[in-house]
Amino acid sequence: MVEFIPKRWFNIIPKLPKPLPPPRDPEIDRSSIEILNRILPEEVLKHQFTVEEYVDIPSEVVDAYRAFGRPTPLLRATKLEERLSTPARIYFKFEGALPTGSHKLNAAIPQTYYALKEGNSEVVTETGAGQWGAAVALSSSYFGLRSVVFMVRSSYMQKPQRRQLMELYGSTVNPSPSDLTKVGMRELKEGNVSGSLATAMGEAVEYALDRGAKYMVGSVLDVVLMYQSVIGQETIKQLEVLDVEPDVLVGCVGGGSNFAGFTYPIINSFPDKEYVAVGASEIPKFSMGVYRYDYPDSARILPLLKMITLGVDYRPPPIYSGGLRYHGVAPSLSVLITEGVVKAAEVDEREAIEAGRMFARLQGIVPALESAHAVAYVIKRALEAKEKNERINIVFNLSGHGLLELNNYTEVT
Repeated sequence: MVEFIPKRWFNIIPKLPKPLPPPRDPEIDRSSIEILNRILPEEVLKHQFTVEEYVDIPSEVVDAYRAFGRPTPLLRATKLEERLSTPARIYFKFEGALPTGSHKLNAAIPQTYYALKEGNSEVVTETGAGQWGAAVALSSSYFGLRSVVFMVRSSYMQKPQRRQLMELYGSTVNPSPSDLTKVGMRELKEGNVSGSLATAMGEAVEYALDRGAKYMVGSVLDVVLMYQSVIGQETIKQLEVLDVEPDVLVGCVGGGSNFAGFTYPIINSFPDKEYVAVGASEIPKFSMGVYRYDYPDSARILPLLKMITLGVDYRPPPIYSGGLRYHGVAPSLSVLITEGVVKAAEVDEREAIEAGRMFARLQGIVPALESAHAVAYVIKRALEAKEKNERINIVFNLSGHGLLELNNYTEVT
């Protein structure tokens, strides 16, 4: 019997085509890197800076992965293929099968586990569309910890069921910007009412520093991308069982965790395939971003990271795809894009919604709007294969379902 759930996480850092630029302290009289020592669980921080290619997954974490539904299914989108009349075969890894509806649980489980093992009782984080917040809320409840979430205010208003799910799991959810932190009050004073992931991150970090809670990292940092590698490792084994070799691999990108978790192990096994990271054209970091050192959070508390960025002061429009409203790209993914290993593309929200509707009607699964951006690109690529008569295998990560945001499919027409 094939055991699909991996026993080790994969770390791409030692396999990158060029060394990863290290985090850097800002040129002020404090150490942001030292702040990480204060807010992250010790083991998580250790993993953030590891140069090991593989890291053992604790048995308790593997048990939790299994209890919550790993391995997730790899399915073939046959009805979509038929509608497009394409010679391409389309497969998707369905992370929406997890209880919180997205891939985010893969990184929340180990972080809350390590926080518990180190004697902590409370964790805090930020969330955009709500998937990461729900994952932290559930994993915290599973391990018996309190959780606090700062949710981007535009998503807090647009996605009440996401907030309700977090509260059902026992979390305290605050709209960001809030009046609970200096970061939030400053943003409100400056008129940033809709909020951003960078602001919510800043509020969560400030809360962690002031209250002694442990901060849970949702994306961007290398350790999160490593924890998500269970997705790609499972996919490799599932493709082997199907006797399918992938040709094109696609995923949406906010900060980069689901794309990296899906593709990085596959890049390691199939380095010469076509990898496509899809962002929102309303947040044009791929087309207009600059590769430089920048703050990951608007509070400017965390270390500077070298990444493709629109700038920490960028104010994203309140699009419904809250998980894509981040100003930067994970450092390792930025390296792969600038080195040409990964191709970047952008899709606008209207096109993503139409693609999501088509996928739902044909395959029965309602994609989260973030994932619908990947679906939209897959449709484009499958039609291109039709024009060229390419008999290729397209595999994408459907990183979450949209059952708690159905109104978003009807409000944008």
